[in-house]
Amino acid sequence: MPAPIAKAVVYNRVPGVTAAFWLIKLMAVTMGETAADYLNVQMGLGLTVTSLVMSAILAVALVWQFAQKKYVPASYWLSVVLISIVGTLITDNLVDNFHVPLLDTTIAFSIALALTFLLWFRAERTLSIHSIFTGQREAFYWLAILFTFALGTAAGDLVAEKFALGYLAAGVLFGMIIISLAIGYFCLGLDPILGFWLVYILTRPLGASFGDLMSQPAQYGGLGLGTIITSAIFLAAIVTIVAFMSVRHEGEEVTEIDEDGKLAKASRG
Repeated sequence: MPAPIAKAVVYNRVPGVTAAFWLIKLMAVTMGETAADYLNVQMGLGLTVTSLVMSAILAVALVWQFAQKKYVPASYWLSVVLISIVGTLITDNLVDNFHVPLLDTTIAFSIALALTFLLWFRAERTLSIHSIFTGQREAFYWLAILFTFALGTAAGDLVAEKFALGYLAAGVLFGMIIISLAIGYFCLGLDPILGFWLVYILTRPLGASFGDLMSQPAQYGGLGLGTIITSAIFLAAIVTIVAFMSVRHEGEEVTEIDEDGKLAKASRG
């Protein structure tokens, strides 16, 4: 009789995918867009200085995040907000400072994201977001997220520039694409990993469209709330939801692994 395989239970270091996950992620990218505009334009720091400052703050936040051995909403979502700002700034620097066309940046970040997934799979033999329980897997996870924000910025700006869409029309367009992907997942058997990352990319231009709609002046098609008020609204909402998630342990997942570290089963915490 073969000996039973030893198993262990570990925490997933990133949240499970729930409705609250997508809600806070959408607000995070919306705030990332308006906060980047505020620092760059209203405060007059410029793209280069803003990029350096925010990259340094992101590095500190990621050190805090990597120190956690389970999903902690405060450190995780702080990192998401900051990486959304940095991802936006990377694309803006390439386009505005280095004059790289949006089409080229979109292609380049698509290739970079694809290579990240390829290296991730070759190293770990899985792309599951339900089994992020090692430093290496988490590093691939955050690198992929950085490229999704940079790609989402480039692709969103390219579509808006190509078709001259207003903020509302662009938001509706990306929202409809996301809805079609949701239908594909729930009704047509769309691969969950592919569906997750496609929606993750598209929520960036969706959030940016509505962020610009709220913050930009009326003469440019916005509601004229300004970047400070818009950022404050979404920051307050994010803090409230993160506090709720922390109290309720919302999004926690535990993963059962074999003795060789392979995923056996994942479940909600």
